[in-house]
Amino acid sequence: MQIAAIMDSVFVADRCDSLREGGFTNFFVSILIVIGIMLSYVTQHYRIISRGSSEGISPYFVLLGVTSANSQFGNILTLPQSRADVACCKEVSPFECTAGLLGIVQIGMQWVCFAVILVLFLVFFRRDDDADLLDDEVERDPSQPTWRTAIGVAAMCLIHGLFVVIISAAFALGAPQHLGKWANFLGIMAAVLAAIQYIPQIWTTYLLKHAGSLSILMMCIQTPGGLLFAGSLAARLGWAGWSSWGVYVMTAIMQGILLAMAISYEWPSQEECNQSTPPQRPPYNRRTTPRVLPSPGPYSAHLQAYGETQEEIERALDRESVQGVGENQPLLAPGGLGSSGIR
Repeated sequence: MQIAAIMDSVFVADRCDSLREGGFTNFFVSILIVIGIMLSYVTQHYRIISRGSSEGISPYFVLLGVTSANSQFGNILTLPQSRADVACCKEVSPFECTAGLLGIVQIGMQWVCFAVILVLFLVFFRRDDDADLLDDEVERDPSQPTWRTAIGVAAMCLIHGLFVVIISAAFALGAPQHLGKWANFLGIMAAVLAAIQYIPQIWTTYLLKHAGSLSILMMCIQTPGGLLFAGSLAARLGWAGWSSWGVYVMTAIMQGILLAMAISYEWPSQEECNQSTPPQRPPYNRRTTPRVLPSPGPYSAHLQAYGETQEEIERALDRESVQGVGENQPLLAPGGLGSSGIR
């Protein structure tokens, strides 16, 4: 026990020295990553809210994403490097402490943002629960998820989150010497879940042939950002923290495949919309635009008899249009030719 305590103190001292050596470059890169994570997920939140529907987002993509985020957040909190960084905050400056904890903040921000996606997925889920229609009368698309599936996904995400919290707390309080193994287990779980997270979403997008409520802008930001994020964590944790940054390398690769699919489906649809847009009618100009009447009237049948200049012809056509309005109005209607205005 004493040897283990000595080794832990040496490890913490080494981590404190590494925090003191951290420069402003890594600090500002980490801050930019936090801001990028938040902005990228905000585009997805806005996409769902603006469309008023979560159509196009696979419930299993949400399930795997939230459980992977749960595991990843539990992993970063229980890693020996993270626990040493927290302990070093008593010995280093506030700036160095903040820089050392930004890795935890980054993963925590991602967990919160994906949890918001789960909430929006449920709020804007399309439900066929009209009380006036019987279940057998409602036609459902068998490829579309049901409300029961969405509720089941939310329940499993909640149960998994509680499981990670309870087990992590039990190891931290009762068997801290095994906390590193538990952290690696959570990291492996997060990596496996992240590796298969995009498979159901890729399949859903392939079936729909469009992105739906899936934000292309979010994927454009997160695909290169995921690689940058992984590099930032790798620089802070080293090869010993492979279970933390390796998951983001896998995620970036799978997300790049989904991004390529979404762009390939949405780009032709935009071109078709542009081609199918009818040509706009030019604005009417009294001087240059000729009048097209449905049938010759008393003036338009013999325009040469009523004027020679363009101005005279226009006045003749104006008189004809005024007479047309009077002829279409009922004689006895209020304001009509046969109305005396007295009742």
